[in-house]
Amino acid sequence: MAGQRAGVRSLPPGSGSRLRGGSRRDFLRSCGASALALAAIEMVPGAFVTRRADGAVPPDRFEGFGAVALDKARSLGATYADIRINRYRTQSVLLRSTPDWTTGAVHHVPSVGDEESFGFGVRVVHGGAWGFAAGSSVDKEAIARMTAEAVGIARAHAKLRGEPVRLAAVAPAKDTYRTPLETDPFEVGVAEKLALLQQASEEARKVSGVFSVTGFLEQRLEERFFASTDGSVIRQRIVQVAPEFTATARDLKARRTKTRTYRPDAVCGGYEFVLKAGLVENARRVGEESVNHLKAPSVAPGAKDLVLLPTHLGLTIHESIGHSTELDRAMGYEANFAGTSFLTPDRLGTYRVGSEIVNVFGDRVMPQALSTCGYDDDGVKTKRFPILKNGVFVGYQTTREQAHWIGQEESMACSYADSYASVPFQRMPNVWLAAGATPRSLDDLVSGVDDGLLIEGRGSYSIDQQRYNFQFGGDAFWDIKGGKVGAMVADVAYQSRTPDFWQACDALGDQSTWRNVGLNRDGKGEPGQINAMSHGCPAARFRGITVIRTE
Repeated sequence: MAGQRAGVRSLPPGSGSRLRGGSRRDFLRSCGASALALAAIEMVPGAFVTRRADGAVPPDRFEGFGAVALDKARSLGATYADIRINRYRTQSVLLRSTPDWTTGAVHHVPSVGDEESFGFGVRVVHGGAWGFAAGSSVDKEAIARMTAEAVGIARAHAKLRGEPVRLAAVAPAKDTYRTPLETDPFEVGVAEKLALLQQASEEARKVSGVFSVTGFLEQRLEERFFASTDGSVIRQRIVQVAPEFTATARDLKARRTKTRTYRPDAVCGGYEFVLKAGLVENARRVGEESVNHLKAPSVAPGAKDLVLLPTHLGLTIHESIGHSTELDRAMGYEANFAGTSFLTPDRLGTYRVGSEIVNVFGDRVMPQALSTCGYDDDGVKTKRFPILKNGVFVGYQTTREQAHWIGQEESMACSYADSYASVPFQRMPNVWLAAGATPRSLDDLVSGVDDGLLIEGRGSYSIDQQRYNFQFGGDAFWDIKGGKVGAMVADVAYQSRTPDFWQACDALGDQSTWRNVGLNRDGKGEPGQINAMSHGCPAARFRGITVIRTE
């Protein structure tokens, strides 16, 4: 069911800059902008967002509302029920700096988005089948009505089910979890955020050849209340921040452009992580690298050794290991967005995916990681569990419903829904690669390469419907010759198969090279849902990987 959501309101050309009785500049002033900061920014018509204040129901009433749903479900014969009462808020700020032929650089604000939703969702098991219903009016009457509707849906499903739903045991919990943070990012004014992005843009544009800079900052809040017939009552507050900017170099005569993106780790945490991200401090370097990327020759294709930095390797982990170890994909129950998986249950515990040094974990407890929380949307306490042990496939991501499919007695706490109106299902946790046990720096990894490439950042990618054959690009590439990093090259991608690639990993950097790389736009399901997770990893070396020229 549709929730209460406030979204982008695109004003038609010529409609002016008035919205709800105020201008865009008034909006920024309400967020704490000074006249000086406003004078430096041009608000572009046609891109403005408003927020409706939802979630006005006092949280101290949630437990009473939860009791209404659970009591109603029991009275109608449900063998299990839970209710989630959730509030979500997402704010995004975009700043684009492009040359103006009459006035010089102008900082445009194509959009400032601030969206909020609030509502509840009820799940029941009746007759061995699931039923779900949701609503945006959080009151006792609506909750009782939607609970009855969920039971009705379960009764209809029960006539068609193959086998009854079986839920792994869970310990009842009465608990509260909050993302640790120093500064709530929603308490920081939009103008202050724009000023930071502007400062980084101006620094990057000091580099000759940089044509434009785009800065982006997103933050997300999830306030979750969960109650179940198992006896759990859980409250959580999750806060995520994700800053980045991209510098673009352009050769107008040759009509060519190249970009370089600085994407510091998106994290669960407060605005302090945005300030520590080094946007301004890294702007000049990123601008220079965008220009060097534009001037760089295309790569010479062939079999090469690769040294991959965490900012790049995180996405390779996500696509080749993260998605392939989702149990619903492996069982053929899910194929949207990413297909199924070559890692079928008959390979669990025996199939070698990587070399002996490759150890990968699923995790929802690591500090600052994007999927970290106290409990999943089944009410299961989060944990860490092995996925690859010494290169061998040993673990799937599971929910309470899935555990018995592979003989597990407990869930790995991987249930999540991106909205109160979405059905919780198995979603990827943080999936991370352990650092090497031997002291080894990035220079040590590079020194062992005679002919290869150093790759940083995310780029284009392609992977087949079994998560087996793949091709990955990147954001920046440097030649390695004779154990030394040389000049930048361009138009690079590498191709491999998941087990061949990970078995070609012969060295891992130590903990000093490890970074927790966040991805906050992972899609799955139909209707589609979005979630966020982190893929921490060290710098790593891979031998004899096929490199192709993409242009």
